[in-house]
Amino acid sequence: MILTVTLNTALDITYRVRALRPHTSHRVTEVTERPGGKGLNVARVLAALGHEVTVTGFAGGATGRVVQDQLTTTPGLVDALVPISGPTRRTIAVVDEQTGDTTQLNEPGPVITPAEWSAFQEAYEDLLPSASAVALCGSLPPGVPVGAYAGLIRDARAAGVPVLLDTSGEPLRRGVAARPDLIKPNADELAELTGSHEPFRATQDARRRGAHAVVASLGPEGLLAVTPEGRWRAAPPTPVHGNPTGAGDSAVAGLLSGLVEHLPWPDRLARAIALSAATVLAPTAGEFDRRAYEELVGRVAVTGEVSAA
Repeated sequence: MILTVTLNTALDITYRVRALRPHTSHRVTEVTERPGGKGLNVARVLAALGHEVTVTGFAGGATGRVVQDQLTTTPGLVDALVPISGPTRRTIAVVDEQTGDTTQLNEPGPVITPAEWSAFQEAYEDLLPSASAVALCGSLPPGVPVGAYAGLIRDARAAGVPVLLDTSGEPLRRGVAARPDLIKPNADELAELTGSHEPFRATQDARRRGAHAVVASLGPEGLLAVTPEGRWRAAPPTPVHGNPTGAGDSAVAGLLSGLVEHLPWPDRLARAIALSAATVLAPTAGEFDRRAYEELVGRVAVTGEVSAA
């Protein structure tokens, strides 16, 4: 079982409009809803790849009930979200059908009480013995300690479970110091962590700070991986255009599935790139186009070198 942690779960709502213009009213042509938050996005892709996944984090209020009701329809996914009194947040994506651009509005999330945080920690520790890997994903809701991910990483390491961290800012800085097996920052997050805007130098610095391996997302340029086994770059065979919502989470799912399947790094990166591109091409935000994924995964360009033993 793969365990994904989403402390700031959401109900993702996507509106499609003919053209998005400021200061005017818009007629929405299509509305879709789905459980969201980075860890839930990762879990949905992992389940689609055939992995058994358990999701934990927080869910509360009417929005939280909608999220949990929708999770029950995903085969291979087990809901272990911890109940809270505050309402789960919503995120709104507005897709401009003329340009394909997306405007994103993210609510901050509910305030988590000390008792709710303690209940989550107990649930997390109970789930770890059954986990083959853990993904800690996304922002922290108000009330959760800024060093929360660092503590969760230490718990996973003590249980002998590999852990991937995908967050930003101070939670990332503190989390890296707890020595996660893998982090997946984007270029801006990596620069904020290390102070360097040169990707290779920054990934090396992130490893020195404690991360066992670093896979940096460089946008259209693909992924840069620096690991004890070697370093690689991976990029899609052709540029892709569409809605990027959830593309980074699909890349995390590709990396995590490759980890538990013991794939070599080039294959993990090819899967991550193909899933990310197939998510951009999907008609619904945060889903991935399986046909596009299967067509792309064998065409991803991966270059690099293996470290000397």
